[in-house]
Amino acid sequence: MTNVKRTTAELGPLAGRREWTAFVVLLLPLLLVSMDVSVLFFAIPSIDRDLAPSATQQLWIFDVYAFALAGLLITMGSLGDRIGRRKLLLLGAFAFSAASVAAAYATSPEMLIAARALLGIGGATLMPSTMGLVRNMFRDERQRGRAVGIWSGAMAGGIALGSVLSGVMLEHFWWGSVFLINVPAMVLLLVLVPVLVPEFKDPDPGRFDLLSVPLSMGAVLPVVYGVKESAAHGLDVRNALITAAGLLIGWFFVRRQRGHGDAMISRELFRNSGFAAGIGLNALAAFAMMGSSFFTTQYLQSVLGMGTMEAALWSMAPSLAVGAAAPTATAIAQRTDRTRVICAGFVIAAAGFAVLALTGTDSLWLLLGGCAVMSCGIVTVMALVSDLALSTAPPEKASSAASLLETGQEFGGAMGMALLGAVATAVYTADMPGSAPEGARKTLAGAVATGDGSLISVGRDAFVHSMQYASAAGAALLLVGAVLAVTLLRRRSAVADRDELALTS
Repeated sequence: MTNVKRTTAELGPLAGRREWTAFVVLLLPLLLVSMDVSVLFFAIPSIDRDLAPSATQQLWIFDVYAFALAGLLITMGSLGDRIGRRKLLLLGAFAFSAASVAAAYATSPEMLIAARALLGIGGATLMPSTMGLVRNMFRDERQRGRAVGIWSGAMAGGIALGSVLSGVMLEHFWWGSVFLINVPAMVLLLVLVPVLVPEFKDPDPGRFDLLSVPLSMGAVLPVVYGVKESAAHGLDVRNALITAAGLLIGWFFVRRQRGHGDAMISRELFRNSGFAAGIGLNALAAFAMMGSSFFTTQYLQSVLGMGTMEAALWSMAPSLAVGAAAPTATAIAQRTDRTRVICAGFVIAAAGFAVLALTGTDSLWLLLGGCAVMSCGIVTVMALVSDLALSTAPPEKASSAASLLETGQEFGGAMGMALLGAVATAVYTADMPGSAPEGARKTLAGAVATGDGSLISVGRDAFVHSMQYASAAGAALLLVGAVLAVTLLRRRSAVADRDELALTS
């Protein structure tokens, strides 16, 4: 028997072997949803040969999954609270399996795009359901923090694993096999979840606000699309108008949530300042993580000259450290002030960006070390602020809370790629000679495509210079995040400590 006294904040029924076994099962959909973000990296050449998609269709094959996922997270989180998280998880797992089979055997670009959209819809049901179930299964604060830490590490690792696993599958099978790997895991989920996972839902959810469904999608999708297009092709009038339209619809959506009696997003969630702070800090961490991916992958391939598979394998190296970072940070936070650990996570991530700012044209180990340090810091922040936001949400609104966290993460990631990508692009373009071909002045890949050795060398120098500036900007932003963490969370920690003292005295 332990001699450690559990505080009032930790009091709650302890989860046993059944709950932890169920948690391992719930990691399956999380891994698959995160892997599907990157699983097509190696498959596109084979898809091009078999289906011959146009350039626009190829973009949609890549992007429609993320758009459907982001656009429906809020809706599915609210739906899970109403009909039951386990029920929605099972429906989503079935839809994800069926869509995976359809994608694997697609006979046209249009069929593959439709199947990828269905995969995104299924993914939108799985992510808030799994996190909402974790909130309900682990009522003890320490155990829940440990589970959320593992959950965050698995999500980060799944994105890196997806590209490598697809490369391995394509060495032996056809391109559709990268989708079929989803099916056995989802079948296992459909068998085990009814046995191991209890059902949870809001006992008094109110009527479902149908009008908020198109409003939420109309707010999220144009903004994410506009920001991503601006990151890829530069900000123009069209992308600015699309983003502005999304923001305007978002204003109407927020106004409806504040005034509607049965709002899709419960106002109860925002009564505790820790919830809004958790969403904001989580989005900032996602900003840094996705922003860094804009140039690190290009560095491996275009600067160091690696093949796609070799670059993917090297990019997995930082994930080895990330897998242990979140559970370790959670354990430390349970022994000291959580705000300090979150602040330290931002500072560690900023240090990783600072290391990236020192890279040259032949700095593989420096790059990998910087990415490992940065990723450990960011996953530390994500794990702790996710647990903070979930712990402040009422248990009956756990799926809605999780969906807002994940939607904020999508926004943050899109903004990171756009803004840090814009910094890198501006510096790169300024460094390239005006006499260079237009494609070479826009991207390093364009310079490499010319085959001109001297121009490629200039392009690599310009790219590394742009990466240094973007990394410095990322480091500065993360230091701002550290200050925000202290400012936003200090008052909440003081109130919580006072309440705990009053209850235990």
